[in-house]
Amino acid sequence: MPPITALLHTANDALRLGRALETLRACEEIIVVDHDSSDATLRIAREYGVRILSRKSGGDLHDFLQSARYNWILCLDPKETISEGLEATLYEWRSATDVVSAAAFAVSIREETSDGWLDLTTPQTRLVPKIWNRWNGRLPADDPSASTLDGKILRFILP
Repeated sequence: MPPITALLHTANDALRLGRALETLRACEEIIVVDHDSSDATLRIAREYGVRILSRKSGGDLHDFLQSARYNWILCLDPKETISEGLEATLYEWRSATDVVSAAAFAVSIREETSDGWLDLTTPQTRLVPKIWNRWNGRLPADDPSASTLDGKILRFILP
């Protein structure tokens, strides 16, 4: 049963971070990489008992990945949460025997807009092995061969 480390990058995300962290029950470890927050982001992260790394402490993204205790990394933005369906899938995924055979996993995104909710057409790669070396900023670069997990990531526009 492979454990999962959740990885979030924050920068003054106090108004939304708690909502994101509440949904990460399927992860054994949560790492918040903070980028010089001046609001209550760090206090909220501490209240949830997450591991906090400072972007000032040096290194690039790969250095932060090496800080993870587990070999599978779930990447989430602070304005996102995982749905109950995705949470259930992650628990099932952890008990699957063929997990190691896949290179990466994608998740469908449901995004809040001013007109309501919109399902994005292309799933995004979000669950990757610790050794993943293809990144698009703070999130994994999309891998067209990634298997798509059931459930959704919900992306909010408002805190």
